Amino acid sequence: MSITQLKIHSESYAIKQEITKQLCEKLNLAIVQAPLIVPADSGLQDTLSGHERPVSLEVRAEQQRYEVVHSLAKWKRAILAKYHAQPGEGVLTHMLALRPDEEVLSSRHSVQVDQWDWEQVLAPETRTLMTLRKTVESIYEAIRSAAQITGHWSESYADKVFFIHSEELREMFPKLSAKQREKEITRMHKAVFIIGIGGELSDGQKHDDRAADYDDWTSLNEDGRYGLNGDLLVWHDGLDDALELSSMGIRVTPEVMVKQLELKGGLPSLDLPWHRQLVAGEFPATIGGGIGQSRVAMWLLQQEHIQHVQAPAA
Repeated sequence: MSITQLKIHSESYAIKQEITKQLCEKLNLAIVQAPLIVPADSGLQDTLSGHERPVSLEVRAEQQRYEVVHSLAKWKRAILAKYHAQPGEGVLTHMLALRPDEEVLSSRHSVQVDQWDWEQVLAPETRTLMTLRKTVESIYEAIRSAAQITGHWSESYADKVFFIHSEELREMFPKLSAKQREKEITRMHKAVFIIGIGGELSDGQKHDDRAADYDDWTSLNEDGRYGLNGDLLVWHDGLDDALELSSMGIRVTPEVMVKQLELKGGLPSLDLPWHRQLVAGEFPATIGGGIGQSRVAMWLLQQEHIQHVQAPAA
């Protein structure tokens, strides 16, 4: 690695610092320390699509098994409940996770995952598509403002996010795979948020899989379609492809979680401590997600491999 490449890491760090500041300001988030491990069988672990195995370890002093986090989707909601956060208030963490069961390691996939994991309390009546859209716009504006301040915004980037439901996208490109659809729509609009990921489309397929116990992908929204979640993608010229920056959504109510667990054959999860707390009404309504730090830096610095902006290889 040359000194020029090391300077890219320095630029990446500066961008990440400024985006942290912008996210906190635009979403009213407080920075908190993120845990690296959570107790096994607590229900706090993000099970992703359901088949990824977490890295586990035995803590001798406690004689208890822990798991390295996949993400902090459920931990954040529990923290907001514990500290009695009110609607409009939230938290932001710098999460470091391990996902060794990634099926493919590539220019954009790494075993090490670093992201801004954030969560904000909602008033129950604001669990709407409008809230989701406004939050996505705030996140994109935070990234844009940080890029402009650090001198890394390009006129080729989109000024605004284009929103489309996954069913509309399927109707637009019925002969393409989900990833091919993402590529085409992002090529057209440069920044795209695809709504409603996790449920079956009209052809019986899913745009992509989602866990059943955090994002709400089954509720009917104001547009008459299903889902209050989605993915934010941008166009990366160097990759000649869409690059996913964030997965996020309005979180499940107890009723929605039970419905989604039933659809995925996951009802035994209701016996886990976190799930029992949600069913008991102990957690507030929230919206949240993860934003890939190295993915964002990769895009803004126009790097073609995630290793160029993550920890340098020794």
